[in-house]
Amino acid sequence: MSELFDAVDALIAGQSLLPPPAERARLRKAHGLSQDQVAQALEVRRPTVVSWESGKTEPRSPQRDAYARLLDKLAELYPANTPVPAQDTAVPETFAGPSAPVPREAESGEPRPLSTGPAPDAAAMTTEQSTPQRPAPVPSRTAAATRPSSTSRRPAAKKATAKPVAAAVDPRFAHGPLAVVDVEDGQVFAYCVGGLVLDVPAKSIPALVDWTLSEAMLGAPRLSGPGKDADPLIVLTEAACERYGLPLHLTEEERLSGRLPEGHKVIKQLARAEWKLTKRGFGPWARIYRPAQGSDRMCVQLCIPGWDALDTRHWADAGQLPPAELARLLGTYASRVMTPRGSTAVTGLELMTALHPPTRASEPDASGKRHSEHNPGSLGKDPVDCAPCEAPDGHPLLADLPRFHRRTPAEVLLEEAYDWARPITDAECLKPHLVGIDVNMAFAAGANGTIVGLGAPTRVKSPVFDPKLPGSWLVDLSHVDLSRVLVGKEWQELDGDLLPSPFTRKGDRPEGPAWYATPTVAYAVELGYDVAPIEAWVRYENGRFLDGWYNRLRDAYVATMADLGVTADLSPQDFLTAMAEHKQVDPQLAIVLSAVKATVKGGIGKLRERPRGEGWKPGEPWRALSRPTWRPDIRAAVISKTRINMHRKMLKHAAATGQYPVAILSDCAVYAADGPSPLDFLPYIDGKPLPGGFRLGVSPGMVKHEGTQTTLWAEGVREQYGQELNLARYIKDGNVTNEDDGE
Repeated sequence: MSELFDAVDALIAGQSLLPPPAERARLRKAHGLSQDQVAQALEVRRPTVVSWESGKTEPRSPQRDAYARLLDKLAELYPANTPVPAQDTAVPETFAGPSAPVPREAESGEPRPLSTGPAPDAAAMTTEQSTPQRPAPVPSRTAAATRPSSTSRRPAAKKATAKPVAAAVDPRFAHGPLAVVDVEDGQVFAYCVGGLVLDVPAKSIPALVDWTLSEAMLGAPRLSGPGKDADPLIVLTEAACERYGLPLHLTEEERLSGRLPEGHKVIKQLARAEWKLTKRGFGPWARIYRPAQGSDRMCVQLCIPGWDALDTRHWADAGQLPPAELARLLGTYASRVMTPRGSTAVTGLELMTALHPPTRASEPDASGKRHSEHNPGSLGKDPVDCAPCEAPDGHPLLADLPRFHRRTPAEVLLEEAYDWARPITDAECLKPHLVGIDVNMAFAAGANGTIVGLGAPTRVKSPVFDPKLPGSWLVDLSHVDLSRVLVGKEWQELDGDLLPSPFTRKGDRPEGPAWYATPTVAYAVELGYDVAPIEAWVRYENGRFLDGWYNRLRDAYVATMADLGVTADLSPQDFLTAMAEHKQVDPQLAIVLSAVKATVKGGIGKLRERPRGEGWKPGEPWRALSRPTWRPDIRAAVISKTRINMHRKMLKHAAATGQYPVAILSDCAVYAADGPSPLDFLPYIDGKPLPGGFRLGVSPGMVKHEGTQTTLWAEGVREQYGQELNLARYIKDGNVTNEDDGE
């Protein structure tokens, strides 16, 4: 009998008693421990600790005994009546910097912890963001990014135990805007923002789409009242592609076409399940849907990094990150910008529509029924023709032109960013350095406050110029002399040969009448010269369509920079120091920053998207022309204002200091200086910058240090590559190549 008693005692000793799941979480929080710290101490993965605290699984030896010992010690320190801190001290599983505030135009938006508008914006869908204080950035590749233990199965979404949901989070999208689906040990997991990992029961792509819409609780609320909720985004790793019968990489033919062939088995599976694909087919950013039933959308977006969905020029190596880290990175971008809808360029364009939807619900009629009507301030739901001068080569409006006809400035609107350089003067050769400065988010700053056309253009002969009327103007600006211009309210004598013309991309003085956007002509008037347009295509229906777009992207940029240690309250020297180190603070947040900047440039570029193959021939319409957002006039206005903003700063700098730029490329200007820092040539008086000139800082429109090279380097490369070489293109690292950087 004693042997039996000994066996029973051994069983009890070998199975340590544990407190209830809720008490386990209370004890951990009371001591200020994160789930990551507990997981690391017990040599398990964070999802395992989550499962223990939710009661879904129980610890096994040897971790069970160690876990019991930890909880026993904590119970001695924090009895049951000890108050628990209001906020979990676990490290947030997403970059938890403040999201971009909702633009004033938005009537409702994605939930966020910090809101300055009438409704909250999209938070990073983590439940640990209920405090308005910005936590420190999460280091990349943390222990929290590890995958779940095979002994810790995650429950299906409906049964998944998430952390307490913050009040601002829409319960329909409790698990965030997106998930990264991966396979490990034969199990399929969905990694969501906030560190949540869901078990995915789907065995095929159609089943995955069904699960996403019915159980996963993924998506994001609309950015404006009349808009639509963001569709859930599913990112498929290579392991997930293999599991669901998709190729790991596209063939060369598939890559060129941008999609799988129609006969692929996965496309047949979708067809049998009555799912549809958009016209772009099953490609890197596939969109799978069924026709909407009333207000209920049934659509899921797929992102496949293995098919180059995440362009390395903008997303760096994001596609190679572990699933949890990729979910955090994309989730941060989604919360601050929007859920990606394709490339950064596509997303930039879609953001314009999301903030200003083309239609809205009308007031109820006599029967109480609402109807769809035009949403004021939007571009509408139907495309409008551009003016002939605004049409790019090959446009149907130009079908009657001779085949090899080259249009002159008097026939075509040519508003482009600067690409200008001049010889270095003898005085500048005596200075040892060339210093480049770059304007932050220059095209976003150019979009801010710009009045653009919302409807079709109207042709006017011999018009009186109106700087508040957006359009294209045929006018002769060759009489504008930069040697004598108005700077503020005073006429200034300058060396006009050392300044580029503000009216052309190459900085050449115009030789006669040419087409210009409104901001360019308005600047000629600002410089003190009269203008007499010959004709114009103007848009009487207009507005500040891009203001909300600018506000959201500005706030995304500033918030991300703040998380990287670059804030608006830094002194000029501290700002330069922080900028030199910001990419090392958190490499993943640096990728988010790159994507935000690419969203600005790409979105503006998409306004005049050119044909992309598909058997197109000059004179025929191409797909982009069917979009209301195909608006080359808006692109021209933004680029015009961006270039004018740059010239205005250079002009005021020259008038105050006698210093002139050596080269300009888009938003980068190069000056000769006595030292290697921008502070060696930018005037600061009592710590204050030149009013209206270049100013170091983080906000869009301010400047940062782009790079420094020696004057000897400049003379050497120009001697080797030609005197026309634009030094601004290579000032960053000094490596001269024959490749254009795409500016």
